[in-house]
Parts: sequence; C-alpha cells; structure tokens
Amino acid sequence: MPSRLLLLALAVIAASGLADAGEPLQNWFNDPFFQITSTVPDCPLPAGPFTTESDRRVQAHRRAEKGTTCWLAKECDRPNAYVYDADIAAAFQSAVREQRPFADTTLWVTVQGRIVYIEGCAKNEAMTAEIEAFTKALPHVQQAIAILRTDPVARPPYRVRAAE
Repeated sequence: MPSRLLLLALAVIAASGLADAGEPLQNWFNDPFFQITSTVPDCPLPAGPFTTESDRRVQAHRRAEKGTTCWLAKECDRPNAYVYDADIAAAFQSAVREQRPFADTTLWVTVQGRIVYIEGCAKNEAMTAEIEAFTKALPHVQQAIAILRTDPVARPPYRVRAAE
C-alpha cells in the first residue's frame, strides 16, 4: 500500500508539470494508451502518458534507471521493464474483448514499465478493487492502479487533457 501512495503522490507532482502554460502535450515515450469502455457519459479524458517537453526531460532519467534496474535485480526476463508494455497492452485489450468486464464505466489505460494505470469514471468506488484485480492477473503486470471518479460532478482524481 505505501508504494501505491507514493505513486499517487508522484502522479500529483507530475500533474503540476501540466500547468506549464502553452506547452503542447505529447506521448514522448510511446507508452500504450487506449480506451476500453465508454458507458459513463461526460467522463473527462485523462492526460495518460501525454506530458510536456519539460516533463519529458525530468522523466527520461527515471525511466532509464527503472527500465534497467528491473533486469539487473532479476525481476524481469527482458533487459528493460518498458519492453513489456506493448505485450501487456495487447493482453489487456484481448481480455477486455473476451470477458467484457467493467459495466457502467468509461475507462482509459496507460501502461508504463509494467505498471498499469486505469483512469476514468465508474458508478461506484467498489469498481476500483475489481479493476485492479483484473489487471494484476494479466501476464507481466507488476502493479495496477485504478484512479476513478465516481461522483459525476466531482473533479476527476487524475490529470486531464483537452479532448482531441
């Protein structure tokens, strides 16, 4: 649980980087980002892996270190934690197509270094544990973090970006 709180704290800190007025957002590291459900109307689009150029520079060192540390610590079969991300995304999309879980949600998924972030809207808070358990059951997933808005008038608990 402490690592989850740390990751959420880091997400909040990273969100402050989006305040850099005028900087365009881009998925600099080509992290998988996709929508899996869309039944809750007016759910704000998460920023997902889209960041500013200045935030990209901040993330670059941390990502390089995390990527190789996984392999050096013998926690990964592959030489970089981020190499798993496309496979995790494909497995996630396949499992959702086959099982059709998460009724009454609008969700997007970001995969970064074997950590899967599921952001969006759900009808109730109980969905958080269900979504995280579903995600953790997928091959190569190290951690799953669901960040959901359950009150339709509340501010989203995740970073938001303008609709495309």
